[in-house]
Parts: sequence; structure tokens; C-alpha cells
Amino acid sequence: MAILKFRIYFEEDDSVYRDVAVKHTQNFLQLHEIILRAFEFDNKHQATFYRSNDQWQRGREISLEKYDKPYKAEPLIMSATVIGTEIKNPNQKFIYVYDFVKNWSFLVELINVSKDEEGRLDYPAITKVEGIGPSQYGTKGLVGDKLTEVEEKYDLAKVTEGFVVEGGDDAEADTDETSEEESTDEELSEDEV
Repeated sequence: MAILKFRIYFEEDDSVYRDVAVKHTQNFLQLHEIILRAFEFDNKHQATFYRSNDQWQRGREISLEKYDKPYKAEPLIMSATVIGTEIKNPNQKFIYVYDFVKNWSFLVELINVSKDEEGRLDYPAITKVEGIGPSQYGTKGLVGDKLTEVEEKYDLAKVTEGFVVEGGDDAEADTDETSEEESTDEELSEDEV
């Protein structure tokens, strides 16, 4: 049984990638699920693969389901399409698009074909993680030595250098000439009343 190793690059930063291994008899739905797991995305949105060439042009579509949109040709369906049937050359490429609103795009490239199945792996499997992946619903960044994630529940305009300014619009900095001490005294007197 052939084991196919794919490298999945985040389209906006090719230093961020994940390597996954699948059996050639597995289907594109399983590849879709392992990509989502590798990048820590949920499984709530529309998705599709496109067969591609060396110039990353979109070809035949392999879709999660048939969507209400115009197609040049009827799409293949992920759950019914075996990965091995779509491998046309030893460097086969696919484009994977997830969440058609946010349009997450990943470049999927076949990097190795092996006849040796690793007994300790449960296929499909993530075999390598490189770089900090994109955050599906917010931003990721390094603050000190810790990875932090600021989700969409915070107004990203209020995020400054890894700190969240709480209080929304009411927390804007005073632009008048009131000193910080006067503001504190006013707040105290309001609280006392």
C-alpha cells in the first residue's frame, strides 16, 4: 500500500507548513479533516480542493459537497474521491480552500511516495509541524515566551502590543487636559455617591 506524504503550506507564508501522511486508498474527506486538525481549525465551513499544476493554477474541483455556485465542470465529491485516483504526477499539487467567506487558502504538494507503512501511525497522520499557523478566528502572536491568542470577541483595533484594552469605546484615552489624578478623584467621588 502506498503512503503519500503531502506538505501543506499556508498560502500567505510558505515558512508555515504541515506535513501529513495518508494512504493512497483514503479519500479527500480524510485529507480535508487532517489538514484542519493540523492547522487547529474547526470543521464548520465549506471547503474544496482544486487539482493544480506547477504554476498553482486551479483545475478540477474536488468539493466537500455540491455548492450553489456555477461550476465549469461538475465537481468531484471529497467523500467519494480516492486520493490515489487524482495523483497524475510524482509532484502533484492541489489548492485547498476552506471557509469561502474568510477564504483560507493552502497549497498542498505531494513530497514523497513510500511503500513502507509506519506501524505506529494511524493514517491519516500529521508528521511535521513548522511555524505558527494562522488563527482561524483571531490573531496569534508571541508575548514573552508564551503563545497567546486573541480571539474575535475582542475588538482587534483595541489590541496594542499584545495587551487588550478593556471597556470598548468608553476606554479610549482622554484627549482633554484633565490629569490622571483628577480623573481618578472624579471616579472615586462618583463611586462614593
